[in-house]
Amino acid sequence: MAPSDKAALEQLEATVTSAQALCQQLATALDDVYKNPSTPASAVDSKIIPLTLARDAATLLLSGPVLGVASAVQACDPALYTAFFRKELAWRSRRILVTLSELLGKIPKDGKILSGAQKTGFAAESRGSLPATGILWSACDEVTALVSKGISGYFAKRVDEWRDTLKDVMEELKEWGDEEPDDDEDDDDDDDTAHDADNDNNETIDSAQDILDDLMGSGQAIPRDDPKGIRPRLESTLRRVRLVVLLYQAISKRRLKKLPALPPPADSSYTNMPQRLDEAARVLEALPDSFGDLASAFYEMEPSVIDQAADDCFFAAFAAGELLSAPWDGGQDEFSEWTEKFKTEIKKS
Repeated sequence: MAPSDKAALEQLEATVTSAQALCQQLATALDDVYKNPSTPASAVDSKIIPLTLARDAATLLLSGPVLGVASAVQACDPALYTAFFRKELAWRSRRILVTLSELLGKIPKDGKILSGAQKTGFAAESRGSLPATGILWSACDEVTALVSKGISGYFAKRVDEWRDTLKDVMEELKEWGDEEPDDDEDDDDDDDTAHDADNDNNETIDSAQDILDDLMGSGQAIPRDDPKGIRPRLESTLRRVRLVVLLYQAISKRRLKKLPALPPPADSSYTNMPQRLDEAARVLEALPDSFGDLASAFYEMEPSVIDQAADDCFFAAFAAGELLSAPWDGGQDEFSEWTEKFKTEIKKS
């Protein structure tokens, strides 16, 4: 090998190694932002518009603006753009850097052309350069799509997803409430000897059924005599869950799809908008899991546990309505009046 060729390969290896190290360093920084999206943005040029920079950097990534991907996230101040959106931008941008680092690792250090298998392989542990390039393009597209839909579109989509999860919990509870109790009882006239002989086998079957019930996520049906008063509690819960589902739909339509552009203009009545959004989103995101816990309490059929879980859920739903009752610029509107009715109905047992 000629000295010039050796020097060129050494330079290639140094460049690739340096680029990979930069990607990994920036990915680590974005991982920190993803885990702590509420931390204030780092000091950056005040002329930077984070969402525009993120879109442009993702669009032109293979032309060189790697630093722009990380800078956009770091400049995305949660006080101006919300911590929720910043976290999502950090996750998607980090994926760009991780996949770019992987693609850089495909560059042959010996200067030779990649083989067909090295180009087209699809196995995760030996993914070829072409699939890796496709994944990188997809990651870039996800960032540009996020920015293109804007913060309003992002929150509306998330709230719709949480609403759908809540509807699934409601349907599962309704189906459980519609189950007929099993009235089959052992025949007292059965031969005792035969019963004793089959006892071990029956215990095995019962144990297997218990495991199956646990896996299915529901317990026994409500007894016909309902000695613990489970059914009235279930009917009350289903009525109020339907109201909460309507709340999610109304929030998406009346508040999120009408969200003014962020960041809000300085010295305006909209300045607390990002904080209101973050606070409301935390409640709306947590509610489906809380209702899942309430469903589990019903399956156990313990009234005190059900009552406490229901109180927690509907208090949180009440708070969500309260947080978004007023329009973004203050005052009252049609949705404000609706939320007052919602809060009245949600208090009823």
